[in-house]
Amino acid sequence: MNAVLLAFNHTSVPCSKERLSHKIIVVMRISLKRMAVLFLSLIAVLCGLFVLVLPSSKPPKEKRLVENFYAHRAAFERLRDMLLTDKQVRAVYARFGVETTESGLPHEPSKVNFPVDRYGEYRGLLEQIGGTEVFRAGGEHFTICISVWASGFGGDTRHVDDCWLAIPPVNQVGSLSDFYKTPKPRHPVFKHIDGNWYLWADW
Repeated sequence: MNAVLLAFNHTSVPCSKERLSHKIIVVMRISLKRMAVLFLSLIAVLCGLFVLVLPSSKPPKEKRLVENFYAHRAAFERLRDMLLTDKQVRAVYARFGVETTESGLPHEPSKVNFPVDRYGEYRGLLEQIGGTEVFRAGGEHFTICISVWASGFGGDTRHVDDCWLAIPPVNQVGSLSDFYKTPKPRHPVFKHIDGNWYLWADW
């Protein structure tokens, strides 16, 4: 009887080990499959977010830009008047603060001695028109521009601005759509909207 039990025990141990190893392998396979599915799902989500967050590299249609200007003309003109009044200010950014003639870079309003309430008004107007910044341009600073679209990174960024000019520019085009069809490299141009207001676009 003891010999039979010993024989049974000796033969059953390897079977238990084999079953345990098989279960471990099965569990590992399932875990790897789940990790692969989760990893692929994460990549898909990140790609989707990237597409949603990344601005389109194609500029908005001229018609849409002009319609946006007329729909929010009062806000555009208020931004122009405010920046013409704030002579110490070079640019106001919806996200990054205020850049003065002395600061060189944008800072929080309080750090450049600029009223927080007035900065809040700038931001509210920029958000209303879908703009990101209002700034001075030109040698005499008689040009006020509001950035309404940008796409790219660093030196490869494309822009479209709504600009108010004291003096009519010479580099005007009849259509931005036709301008974008011209061979590269392109030089920045203006497209007249109304009065002293123009669309400005680079390459």
